[in-house]
Amino acid sequence: MAWIKTIPFSEATGKLKTLYGRVTGPNGNVDNIMMAHSLRPHSMEGHMAIYKNVLHHSGNSIPKWFLETLGVWVSRLNDCDYCVDHHFSGLKRLLSDDARANALRSAIEARNIADAPLDAGQKLAMDYARQLTRDPGGMTQGIVIELREQGYSDGEILEINQVTAYFNYANRTVLGLGCSTKGDVLGLSPNNSENPEDWGHS
Repeated sequence: MAWIKTIPFSEATGKLKTLYGRVTGPNGNVDNIMMAHSLRPHSMEGHMAIYKNVLHHSGNSIPKWFLETLGVWVSRLNDCDYCVDHHFSGLKRLLSDDARANALRSAIEARNIADAPLDAGQKLAMDYARQLTRDPGGMTQGIVIELREQGYSDGEILEINQVTAYFNYANRTVLGLGCSTKGDVLGLSPNNSENPEDWGHS
C-alpha cells in the first residue's frame, strides 16, 4: 500500500486512532493516502484540513464536479494514477452523466482539453491549472486577467488556484511514498460540505 511502514486502523492508538475515526469510510476503510501519514498523525490532520476546506466546503462557488475535474487533470499531468482513479470516480458520481464524464476522462488522458465537453471559461481554468503544475515560475498576471474576463470572480480564481496547488501536493505525497489503491474504496469523499469538521468519507 506504501513504500514506508503504515499503521492499520486495527492497530492505531491515541491521536492516530481518533483521526482514523474521523476519516473512515464504510466498514472502517481508511484511504491509503491518509494511512501513509500514520507515523506522523499531525501531518494527516493538516492534509485533511486542507483537502476538506479546498475541495469540500460550502463556501466554494465553483461546482464541485468541476473542482474534481481540475484535480483529475492535475493528477494526470503528474502521472498520479492513484488520484486520477479516486477523483474520477468522485467526479463521475457528482456529474451524474456517464457519457460526459467519460468524454472528460478521454480528453484528460489525451492531454487535449480543447476536446473536453467544457465551456471556454472552464477550459481556460484547466489551462491555468496546467501552467501552474508544469511551469509555476512562468505564471503571469495575464491568465488571471483572462479568467476575470471569462466571468470568474477573484474568489473563484483563488478556488482554482487552491485546488491546483492541493492536488500537486497530494500527487507528490502519493508518488513519493508509493501509495497504491489496493484496499481502497474509490470515489469516497467527505461530502458534508456544511461542516468543515466532518471528515467522514461516504
